[in-house]
Amino acid sequence: MFIFAHPDDIEFGTAGTAARWVQGGAEVAYVLLTSGDVGIADLTLTREAAAAIREEEQRAAAAVVGVQEVIFLREPDGTLVNTLEVRRKLVREIRRFRPEAVVCGDPTVWFVNGTYINHPDHRAAASAALEAVFPAAGQPHVFQELEAEGLTAHKVRKVYVEGWGSGDTWVNISDTIDLKIAALRCHTSQMREWDPEPMLRQWSAEAAKGKEMGYAETFRVITLISDEDFAKMS
Repeated sequence: MFIFAHPDDIEFGTAGTAARWVQGGAEVAYVLLTSGDVGIADLTLTREAAAAIREEEQRAAAAVVGVQEVIFLREPDGTLVNTLEVRRKLVREIRRFRPEAVVCGDPTVWFVNGTYINHPDHRAAASAALEAVFPAAGQPHVFQELEAEGLTAHKVRKVYVEGWGSGDTWVNISDTIDLKIAALRCHTSQMREWDPEPMLRQWSAEAAKGKEMGYAETFRVITLISDEDFAKMS
């Protein structure tokens, strides 16, 4: 399960990994906390119309890499806050889908390369995802009312925190970089006349440098259930 703030966040950062996991036989779901409804700077569009455009683009981008399930929580774009209600919504999705791994952003990243301030929605979504994963989703007494929906506690095995070019785990996306580029191009309201391919290839090549792979995505991986314990549970 990939949990991020906006349509196109996954495509910019982690869609190569999603595509590789799908190709390996994994079932993957995307959860977007917002619909990106303030991401089109056109005052002739209502926020509702913009949200519809961006949701359609996100579904198309997911389909490119083989992801069929895309959930929109439709929280306020641009003013996303990590509240208990947001956590509850994420816990519902985690208990429903029961993922082995969750992929999310890094809430500690504020500044990137001296040229970018990380969007507050990104940080809020990352914090909400991590707090939903642990300990909430796995504790049966937290949000116990979800049992009425048939949703019982679920412990996620691993969390992949987007590394922004650094980390402790490198996923080789050499065979899926073209899918990642094609998926990002689906976000035409954001790309407009700009071709993201050179930038994505540069970022992914820099991430792979010294790792005997052409292109990579990087993560910090937190193992919440060891391989030995997971084998016993299986």
